[in-house]
Amino acid sequence: MSKVATRFAPSPTGPLHIGGVRTALFNWLFSKNQKGNFYLRIEDTDKERSKDEYKDQIIKSLKWIGVEHDGDEYIQSKKIDNHIKVANELLKKGHAYKCYCSNEEIEEQKKRAKQKKIPYIYDRKWRNKSEADAPKNIKPAIRFKSKIDGSTILKDLVQGDVEIDNNTIEDFVILRNDGSPTYNLSASVDDHQMNITHIIRGDDHKINTFKQMQIYLAMKWELPSFAHIPLIHTTEGKKLSKRDKASTLDDYSKIGIMPEALRNYLLRLGWSFKDKEIFTEEESIQHFNLEGIGRSPSKLDMNRILSMNEHYIKNIDENDLFNQLTKYCETYKEKITNEKVDKIKSSLGFLKNKAKTLEDIYKNSKYIIQDNVNINQEDIKLIDDKSRKIVSEFSNSISNIEKLNKENLEPIINNLIKTNETNFKGVGQPLRIYLTGSKFGPGIYDIISSLGKDEVLKRLGIKIA
Repeated sequence: MSKVATRFAPSPTGPLHIGGVRTALFNWLFSKNQKGNFYLRIEDTDKERSKDEYKDQIIKSLKWIGVEHDGDEYIQSKKIDNHIKVANELLKKGHAYKCYCSNEEIEEQKKRAKQKKIPYIYDRKWRNKSEADAPKNIKPAIRFKSKIDGSTILKDLVQGDVEIDNNTIEDFVILRNDGSPTYNLSASVDDHQMNITHIIRGDDHKINTFKQMQIYLAMKWELPSFAHIPLIHTTEGKKLSKRDKASTLDDYSKIGIMPEALRNYLLRLGWSFKDKEIFTEEESIQHFNLEGIGRSPSKLDMNRILSMNEHYIKNIDENDLFNQLTKYCETYKEKITNEKVDKIKSSLGFLKNKAKTLEDIYKNSKYIIQDNVNINQEDIKLIDDKSRKIVSEFSNSISNIEKLNKENLEPIINNLIKTNETNFKGVGQPLRIYLTGSKFGPGIYDIISSLGKDEVLKRLGIKIA
């Protein structure tokens, strides 16, 4: 058998959808597991809607999540002559015919089918007609002569045997009357010429597969293996579409989901291996197989993604986490200046505490990243005379201490609690508001020791009306 080759074939007519990312991931993992090749084919024949910005976004997104294709991108629009050549060959061999139906006739047929509430199937009007009957003023489309009798069985590597009555597959157009090839022709020719051995894609392509199998058989090409993956649904059980929130990779990177975490989540979305949840890249390549893919649709669960991301935040190397944080801040928030690098690095242990995203770590780090404390209006209301007195007393108490740490701060705070007849929150909350601008954030001892004595005294000296 020839070397395993898979492909991912998106159309650059919009941003890459999360379902497409999972399809690409499954293709990539399968080919790597089989020591084969994974190719990226850009299906850009829809001239009106295809845009370079979407093509670039697709390539960038796959790279971000760690799915790298072999060789150059295969650009479908450059291969159209090959597709037309095969259409003419099918015509010559009697596997296709010229259809002279006008657009109005086709629309009328569709309308009648809709009224009868039956699926539209072209009535094969020109299948057996002679060229002599052809009208002179209509440019023909070329239709494939589909099988009419019997049934076809697709030996699907995920769904098992799928059987269909041949008469339910219409004589589909392979060349439009403007001479341009259609999806089913182009995809079949490209897959054959790229030597694709396994076509792994969403199960909404099943009917296309039956059509493409007929083209393969008519051309006497070796059939590839097919695997149809159930689609991803929303939590409400509807098919996930490009219009849904959190449907593209940009939606996830913006809130600080890390590529490794999202890739691990997508791997487990509809695929399983024993009861293992967390996979390194090496493990996912080693264990991935088509047998582990379920037959039912999977639901996209944001809470599960956040939980997976939190696991990675807690467990990855802190230098790697810091690099991802700086990249995230630079892209979506603000640059971390060189003089703040060491402070954030040494504080990462508590800044990442309870954080589910890189955005959470950024929010926890803002008081270090930014020199000026911006207190929100709601929190200013919490600063009363008693709070100001506590802050002033705390400043006086630490002025003679060389290095601030929990050991020497604890007795001071306990004393303030006692003399001001309050509790830990009564002392910690005003200090946190002065030092970070918010009543929420890391623990007060961590905040103070990360800022250092001079910065703490400077911030506690701010006048809050």
